[in-house]
Amino acid sequence: MIMQDEVARLAALRNLKLLDTMPSESFDRITRMVARVFGLPISAISLTDADRQWFKSKVGVEHNEIPRFKAPCAMVAETGQLLVIPDFQEDAHFRDSPLGEAGIRFYAGAPLVTRDGFGLGALCILGEEPREISDQEVNALVDLAAMVMDQIELHHAVGRIEASSGLPNRFQLLNDLADLMKHADGSPQIISLLDLAQTAQFDRLSRVLGPSHMDETILSVTRILAKHVGPDGAAYHIGPTQFVFMAPKPVALNTYAKQLDRRLREIENRNDFHMTMTPSIGVMEFDPRAMQGEDVLRSLQSALQDARDADNGIGLFSATTDLRHRRDFRLLQDLPAALEADDQLFLVFQPRMEVETGAVRVAEVLLRWQHPTLGLISPAEFIPIVEASTLARQLTDWVLRESFRHLSAWRKRGIDLNLSINISALNLQEKDFFERLLAKFERYAIVPTDIELELTETAVMKETERSFDLLRQITGTGTRLAIDDFGTGYSSLAYMQKLPADVVKIDRSFISDMVNGDRERVLVRSMINLSHSLGYRVVAEGVESLEMADLLQAQGCDEIQGFWLSRPMRAPALMDWLAERDGQTLRRA
Repeated sequence: MIMQDEVARLAALRNLKLLDTMPSESFDRITRMVARVFGLPISAISLTDADRQWFKSKVGVEHNEIPRFKAPCAMVAETGQLLVIPDFQEDAHFRDSPLGEAGIRFYAGAPLVTRDGFGLGALCILGEEPREISDQEVNALVDLAAMVMDQIELHHAVGRIEASSGLPNRFQLLNDLADLMKHADGSPQIISLLDLAQTAQFDRLSRVLGPSHMDETILSVTRILAKHVGPDGAAYHIGPTQFVFMAPKPVALNTYAKQLDRRLREIENRNDFHMTMTPSIGVMEFDPRAMQGEDVLRSLQSALQDARDADNGIGLFSATTDLRHRRDFRLLQDLPAALEADDQLFLVFQPRMEVETGAVRVAEVLLRWQHPTLGLISPAEFIPIVEASTLARQLTDWVLRESFRHLSAWRKRGIDLNLSINISALNLQEKDFFERLLAKFERYAIVPTDIELELTETAVMKETERSFDLLRQITGTGTRLAIDDFGTGYSSLAYMQKLPADVVKIDRSFISDMVNGDRERVLVRSMINLSHSLGYRVVAEGVESLEMADLLQAQGCDEIQGFWLSRPMRAPALMDWLAERDGQTLRRA
């Protein structure tokens, strides 16, 4: 016997708004039929409320409700199971129930269960004489209970229709997909998701043009989809600008994609549509017997994301792409636990060497994640996911805290090595970032001049005047600022002059190309000269050979960083590496 979550069960019951409603002939017709089929004087559609059994329909009963205490229908609702009591006087639990004391001897009740699995009550029959019930009668009672649930859902259909389009909504789609799963013949089914506008476009349209324009657009698209699916097909309105529809007849996926392309062009060719929206369609072929409705919708959303990047606005579901999206989602879900754990996130350090002196005075801090089940996760995989979420703040705080902790320990040992730490562009939008940074300086007794903060060139170019004010506050403490991945963004001289940075780090893609010929070397030399003329110190990333190092020295580069010098290392290995370097001064003078 499985007992249900009573709070959720009661919520499901009350959301249907059936309790204490007027009598309904559609329900009364079923209770009369049940009484006749079983030849019994009492039949009822009984709904189990918090402390009562309320009768939506009844035959042979005068009152509208009875106490829930020891009512058999309550047990049916709680367990979702058929209950038969051949003789109340012989049943240890129900012998002293109010029904037994009122002279009832026989009871049978079939559960009324929603598609979400919540028991609402029972379709029950009662008699004043002991009675057995055959398997055939049990089946009949269960089928009649299903008819009651059909009526309940029909009465609740107002919650399954989208008012602006008149189309069935997401709840009805899930219901129909569940029915399709039961009755499918094994042939594949093609289903599509049309999205008229991305969220930002929809918000802008609603603000500028108002709801009337959107209502007209929705009705126009509804008519186009009705023509597309035909009289025997169905379209669903599952979101403000999203529609789902099935292929109107068996057709090959590639052939159907061409039909969708024509339909998409028809939608786009509405008056002024191309000026306001960018519709896209995600499409997939699936086995209705093998996929739950929620999985179908999730897969369609994945295909829709691909559609937005496609030239023709149509994206076919890709299991590989979907797997990547699901992995991304899992990583995002698992990161908060990783931030609290002691054995998942850790730092490695990659030293930078001054070209002229060979001295190593700075190491870049790099983050690593050893996931408990997925293994080592590349930062190139999880950092972009984090930076598109609200977790960027927490992750940056963790990195700063751990970096300062290491640096504080090194200072106590007299080790003179500064750290360069990457921060996210999102951190520049945090109103309290500067205060949190100062608090960490104080907590770990860190001198701001020992820290360099790195921001990518692309991120810096997107920032606002308020962000520049924050950067000026930071550099005002003596903390240096480095522009990372220089050359990959869209810098202008105006921005370069305005930015309070100290260091430019030339992206590794330019450094690796230097060995290909003179033009590539001239490009790097020009980047170094430009940076020097604006007062920046230049660091070359991705130096992997002595040849590259020599070329950079000849071109006047200030520092180099890369595998030729050292791979990123954990803190103890870094200390050993520094100690072994000839002529490297580890102690403060």
